[in-house]
Amino acid sequence: MFYGCSPLFLAKNTLRFPASIPPAQRGHRPHGTAGQIPALGRKCTMDLHAAYPALADLRARARHRIPKFVWEYLDSGTGFEATKARNRTALDRVGFAPSVLHGEITPELTTTLFGHDMPLPFGIAPIGMSGLIWPGAEGHLARAGARHGIPYAISTVATQSPEDIAPDLGQHAWFQMYPPRDPDIRTDMLNRARTAGFTTLILTVDVPSASRRERQVRSGLTNPPSITPRILAQIATCPAWAIETAKRGMPHMRGLDKYANAATQGLSTTAHVGYLLRTAPDWDYVKWLRDAWDGPFIIKGIMRPQDATQLESLGADAIWVSNHAGRQFDAALSSIEVLPSIRAATTLPILFDSGVETGLDILRAIALGADYVMLGRAFHFALGALGARGVDHLIDILAKDMIANMGQMGAKDLRSLPPAIELP
Repeated sequence: MFYGCSPLFLAKNTLRFPASIPPAQRGHRPHGTAGQIPALGRKCTMDLHAAYPALADLRARARHRIPKFVWEYLDSGTGFEATKARNRTALDRVGFAPSVLHGEITPELTTTLFGHDMPLPFGIAPIGMSGLIWPGAEGHLARAGARHGIPYAISTVATQSPEDIAPDLGQHAWFQMYPPRDPDIRTDMLNRARTAGFTTLILTVDVPSASRRERQVRSGLTNPPSITPRILAQIATCPAWAIETAKRGMPHMRGLDKYANAATQGLSTTAHVGYLLRTAPDWDYVKWLRDAWDGPFIIKGIMRPQDATQLESLGADAIWVSNHAGRQFDAALSSIEVLPSIRAATTLPILFDSGVETGLDILRAIALGADYVMLGRAFHFALGALGARGVDHLIDILAKDMIANMGQMGAKDLRSLPPAIELP
């Protein structure tokens, strides 16, 4: 029972409201490491680092706070999830030799990217339908990025439009584009992103078609979500998620509303209206976008050195090494094992993702050639666990873990990291 109502009654009735909350009412009250955590209908004060010292703890809590179909969407890969597993295994094989007798040091985490001084070497990667994972996710993430001075990247298929999120953006606002087929839609999308305040464009090139994502299919999730008895039963076990979703209405891809039409019928359960609008880009498409966008231009989803070399010749400003966290192709190499060869093939800045869970993982990627590291799933685990304050807490976890491990290596800054070694 939840305040006198069964969770099932709550889910059935509150999910009918297509509510929207004005931006002024979506603000986030700042939290430190101690805060108010709901527990059995009452509030208590606790140290978040004592309760949730690692991402694994946030992940475990999130799994119980969001419905199963949402969890499967967030956590799953594709196929047997071998690529997802390889990402973790390969990161664990990247080691360092400890270094001692350096005296007291205070490791510095600052770096530079696109000519900007960055306080931390990691940012918030785009995930489609963020607001399905936790209501209001895009706003929470954008505001956290602004507070901490790190990049926040919104997806083309977010549950908030560029216009919705504009008041929440900080200096490092990035717009991730799935490539529209129609040049008029393409141009309009770029103009909307610019007007909203996005300064950097990301073209994702590793999703030429919908992947299978069998776990997601088995969970009953469809696009757009359908409220079936099975889905209602899952929602009923997660009252906090249900209440917040009811306040905002069932999430959908608001940024694509003006382009959508009735042609969504016949899509697979892992596809969506975005697939009707997008194309599989080629080199000419990259050239067109380079000419159309006057800010930093990142190409995401690069796994081969020769592609990085050619993209540099076409005027890309950065390469994003990624296998889409194992969500697209189950025969891919891990992202970390291709990183050194791509580093050797280009002088461009390299961003990195896929499988990153700790501050040590961030150091591993930087040691092997990444200039900046992005995390997507991790920040959504944090949201699922603790809502908005989970994002701040995860940023603190990652920074503290980087500092602790840099101390073990005697590294006073990111440029002082020792060479990585391959562990058995």
